[in-house]
Amino acid sequence: MLPASKLGLSVTQENGPTTFHKDGLSVTYVEGLGWIPPLEAALPPPQGAMLPVEVVRAVGLVAAPEAGVRYSASANRLRLVFDLPEGDAVQPTPSSLAPYPGSLELSLPYFAPGLEAVRPAGVGVEARYELQSTLLRLQAPPGRFYRYRTFLLSNPSRYVLDVYYLEPERQETLMPGFRYREVWAWTPEPVRMYWLEAAPGSWRMEPVGRPGERKVLPEMAPGALAILNGGYFDGRTGTPIGLWVRGGVPLSFPYGRSALFWQDGSIFAGRPQFAASVQLMDGRSVRVGVNLNRAKYTAHTLAGPVGRPGENVHIVQGDRIVATYPAPHELPEGYWALTFPAEAPIARTGETLRLMISLEPPTNYALEAGPLLIQSGANVFDPNAEPFRDRAPVEAVAAQSVVAWSQEGALYFIVTEPMRPEALARVLQEQGFWGAIRMDGGGSAQLWVQGRLRNPGNGLLGVRPVVNGLALYPKP
Repeated sequence: MLPASKLGLSVTQENGPTTFHKDGLSVTYVEGLGWIPPLEAALPPPQGAMLPVEVVRAVGLVAAPEAGVRYSASANRLRLVFDLPEGDAVQPTPSSLAPYPGSLELSLPYFAPGLEAVRPAGVGVEARYELQSTLLRLQAPPGRFYRYRTFLLSNPSRYVLDVYYLEPERQETLMPGFRYREVWAWTPEPVRMYWLEAAPGSWRMEPVGRPGERKVLPEMAPGALAILNGGYFDGRTGTPIGLWVRGGVPLSFPYGRSALFWQDGSIFAGRPQFAASVQLMDGRSVRVGVNLNRAKYTAHTLAGPVGRPGENVHIVQGDRIVATYPAPHELPEGYWALTFPAEAPIARTGETLRLMISLEPPTNYALEAGPLLIQSGANVFDPNAEPFRDRAPVEAVAAQSVVAWSQEGALYFIVTEPMRPEALARVLQEQGFWGAIRMDGGGSAQLWVQGRLRNPGNGLLGVRPVVNGLALYPKP
């Protein structure tokens, strides 16, 4: 049954007969007799001002192919699925991601009587049936706006319409040169992005925190305008994983993934180029690899199993070798190790061994994270380009944390709702960023601006303490 008004019909009742009118068209139903010619009398009767679909078809009020309707709804999306007749060649209207404030009207090339049953909470849905289409009108909840997308599926044939009713984008000027924004990215599903933008020449950034110690970010830099979470760390011990340079002094050594480098307003990202060596007790120096960058002699700075069969392991506390074992061996927290061929030792237990590292080119600040997303304006994301044993940073749907920059030197701290890194790289390239690198994500992804956590999803289970972060200040 369809309301006559949805078909553009008016209804009159005179001494029993009920007549439906539209643009010179007139059909009448008489109780006890049925429909008056030219309609067949035996067609189903109306119910008040409601007409059976069989009568609508017989009168010729609709000629579009009929589609069944199913729907699902969430807090910010209505999905309508139209089950199409086999062989239907009607092409739907192309998708649009343009915003529609308040209400949205769409013309669907189908007769979809099932729309009368669609009643999602908080969204007004109205349908008007025309000869070759159904006019769909939706009213957003107060303060929301619409965007929509459509696509076809086959086996069986379906036309899917996703309508999103979203919180408006917003922006806030914090001070000259600094702006906070909340925007939507399309993957194609909408993903909220929270970002802090600093104009070229306006910012000063410092890595904050201490190896082995986890804190809530605002405690690390209480005077910062904004703080973004930093790189990866071991959750049990708080050991940072990867390069960490502050004031030209390495606090943690390279692991083998991309890092962020900056000084004097210049910022870039890439694989750390470094030279590492160990200084022996007699003053000699021997070149070594570090962590995943293995060599004949390799220094290991992360707790866990180190070395390979056929090697030995010096366990070093500070600058002194305290024990030597066959490899592989478990490196305890608070120590570092040197692995070497068992037949080619360069030092003995009890001797001193000093690890030294220099970066090329030298930089005042660096923080390793990865993967690299954007370089020189190009999307360079490659899930296999960097060593991640845990695939979550390159594959999982999770909150993302990013440092990005423009070619002119503007700096951006960005945190997103859950999305894939691959989609994030595409979005950042579309936004025109010159460079971007992913920082630690998931539960660690946090953006604090003026002492307030801006990405609300991470507040549901409490704010996660982290080992390091990036603090942003206005440049004096």
